[in-house]
Amino acid sequence: MKRFKTPAQIAKDINKTIKPALAYFKPPEKLYVDEWADKYRVLSPESSAEPGPWRTTRTPYLQEPMRAFNDPKVHTITMVAGSQIGKSELQLNIIGYIIDQDPGSIMYIQPNLEAARKFSRQRVAPMVRDSKKLNKKVHNTKSRDSGNTILQKTFPGGILTICGSESAAALCSTPARYVIGDERDRWAVSAGNEGDPWSLAQARQTTFYNRKSVEVSTPTVKGASNIETAFLLGTQERWCHKCPHCGEYTNIVFDHVRFDYTTRVVKGKEFFDIDVLGFACPHCGAITSEHDIRNQPAKWIAENPDAYETGRRSFWLNAFSSPWTPWEKIIRKFLEARKDPEKLKVVFNTLLGELWEDRGDLADEDEMLERREEYNSDYLPEGVLALTCGVDVQDNRLEYEIVGFGMFGETWGIKKGYIMGRPDSPQVWSRLDDAINHVYYLKNGRGLKVTITCVDSGGHFTQDVYEQCRLRMNRCVFPIKGKGGEGIPFVGKPNKVFIKGDKKRFVWLYSLGVDAGKSIIMDNLRVQEPGAKYCHFPKNEDRNYDLNFFNGLLSEKLTLSKTKSGNRWCWEKLPGHRANEALDCRNYALAAFRIWDPDLDAIHKRLLEPPTKKVKVVHKAKKRVTKNRLLEGGDW
Repeated sequence: MKRFKTPAQIAKDINKTIKPALAYFKPPEKLYVDEWADKYRVLSPESSAEPGPWRTTRTPYLQEPMRAFNDPKVHTITMVAGSQIGKSELQLNIIGYIIDQDPGSIMYIQPNLEAARKFSRQRVAPMVRDSKKLNKKVHNTKSRDSGNTILQKTFPGGILTICGSESAAALCSTPARYVIGDERDRWAVSAGNEGDPWSLAQARQTTFYNRKSVEVSTPTVKGASNIETAFLLGTQERWCHKCPHCGEYTNIVFDHVRFDYTTRVVKGKEFFDIDVLGFACPHCGAITSEHDIRNQPAKWIAENPDAYETGRRSFWLNAFSSPWTPWEKIIRKFLEARKDPEKLKVVFNTLLGELWEDRGDLADEDEMLERREEYNSDYLPEGVLALTCGVDVQDNRLEYEIVGFGMFGETWGIKKGYIMGRPDSPQVWSRLDDAINHVYYLKNGRGLKVTITCVDSGGHFTQDVYEQCRLRMNRCVFPIKGKGGEGIPFVGKPNKVFIKGDKKRFVWLYSLGVDAGKSIIMDNLRVQEPGAKYCHFPKNEDRNYDLNFFNGLLSEKLTLSKTKSGNRWCWEKLPGHRANEALDCRNYALAAFRIWDPDLDAIHKRLLEPPTKKVKVVHKAKKRVTKNRLLEGGDW
């Protein structure tokens, strides 16, 4: 007799067969990016100061940008942040979330191909290796037929393509639902001849209704920053802390931090003892310690909340909120860089998280006039160790400036002069001899002369300049040829140039990258305190450092210009300024110092020795040889 299964037995059979099948089709758990990172992300030891499980509570300011990625209404996220704040981890968390939770094609863009390879090896590969959820889905690049390379990672439902901003082929070849751009302000201006890399990448998303773009960068120069432009199009959110005294929320910036410091100088190097007082609330004026303000409630506050309706959210963050950067470190970096504009620019961008204004902080003519000093009419200013001269040649005159150089790039304007007359007149050059052969005395009785003179040869009197420089070669008077443009070194190697085709008569011609020299001069003019790189100017009337001089010295500005081959930086004349001869003369004098490249420590040691009288012995035969060599020319 056939026995039928009881209902209990039938249910048991269903549990054994159907339920496992249903479990296979179980939809994945729905998590926000930050929740996924807290549950599955592991920080790798080679790329993190705190390896181990990810904790969003360690960087609470990243939670909102990560959640914005899950908001169906938001399609573009912009993050402006300094270094070592966690912006790379934001991108890695998003990449990990996409691979595991919401797969699709990802295009990840670095400034160049080398940076792309480095990011893949040092950040993506360790994340995949140490996070089990990702390790199961992204195969090892070394496994056979894995479909993965350094720049491409395949996973179920998508592919991660990592490329450089200069690669037009990579940016134009693959449709991508997700586009993530790192260090946007350091990208190539154009991907080959195809145009803006970010626009090319976003064009790959056209067919995706659920596309997402994430744009991240440290800020750079105001007015030329792509990330600044993107931030202004979004909600413009700042991370603000609550003042425990008045309850107002404020974005902490450098101007709100109060500190005292003392300076110690050891062997010419400055050391700082810093006492951080705390955060001064701009609303009530109360000061709160760094420890207390860090523990206060904080939140993102938008200045342009209406941009949310357009699908754009943007965030701006500086190092004062970073758990890894004590305020004392930020202040110390600022103090160490305050006299060097190039170093200060790095501090502004990477720590203060602020844009650098390329000329906005440069003084005008009136301020420079007020900055002048009264020199002793009998002696060189203390600190001058070397003298050079720069000469600009015009059709009706020579203009020159004699500049004194000291330790650590400190300079002194010594004499600005004008010699009227055509440059093909020997009398004009004789008067220049008087200027460069003049002895300038130090207080201890030692004297200095101009060691090297650079003369512009690019005008209408090129051959005359060559000939006059040849006659003065033994006094190190050299012609120069200026060339503008980015990437040209300030001082190039000299070339032998024959005068009017005569191979017995030649000079050494130096090529100058004048744009590089102008950048150095303008950066030095920004330094506000005497010391390294500071520029001194005399108030003495006979030295000619008047309004006309400063009008010419400050006559040009570095601007970003659009050309057919892309954007480029160039120097442009400012409206209302006279000719730029003063700037050119200072440029040539600085080039002369770079050509000389003296050992200032050795010079300083010699100048400290008391002068001794020497008996001058004249040997007629030797004098005749010297004269012949002077007439024939020779190597210097």
